[in-house]
Amino acid sequence: MAHRGNQVVFPENTMSAFQQALQDGADLIETDLNLSADDVFICIHDGTVNRTTDGSGAVAEMSLSELKALNAAATRPDLPSEPIPTLGDLAEILPADIWLALELKTDRFREPATCRRLAQELEQLGLKARTVVLSFSLSRLDTLRLVAPELPVGWITLSKFWPISGVELIGPFWPLLFLNPFYVLFAHSRQQIICPLDPKPDSRLWYYRFLRCDAVLTDNPAETCRLLGR
Repeated sequence: MAHRGNQVVFPENTMSAFQQALQDGADLIETDLNLSADDVFICIHDGTVNRTTDGSGAVAEMSLSELKALNAAATRPDLPSEPIPTLGDLAEILPADIWLALELKTDRFREPATCRRLAQELEQLGLKARTVVLSFSLSRLDTLRLVAPELPVGWITLSKFWPISGVELIGPFWPLLFLNPFYVLFAHSRQQIICPLDPKPDSRLWYYRFLRCDAVLTDNPAETCRLLGR
């Protein structure tokens, strides 16, 4: 699972990072979803553009045209400028056999209308059958399940010692799997998928294999794929 693309070679959540991850052999692209002021789904992690672009301000207060005018590769002055991608931009380069993981980054996803529109856009883009929706917030996931129960959801947790029910995927912070080596076994008994929250997993791949984790998250899909023998 390529965490915001390949963010070792290219800046996170850019089209270059996504394309590099696909070339590296990632089976799934993970990205973050915020909304612009004109309600376009934007692939950016933070609620502001300050950290990852050459601009400043809240994503939710900027229109798509204003966001597109910013340089999403500003953290890497050695690379060409590129705009912040939309969900639609990412869909254009995603091969038919690659899955997408979308982390909901704003409480706008507690609004049924927003979740309904996301499900509709995924349908229109041909992605609905190969998308899993993620969040730290169970209320956001609950809202999505209310309006689009056919979409699989995944809960990310930093502290829950045992898997919860009602979700298809769980992303436990990786130390939890060392504190509780039965975590994966218990989740599998309920047909749940486990992908540790560990963007730098390479030194722990042996343990995730031992536990039979279903997937791994990585900032550097090329190196992780190499270590997995792919």
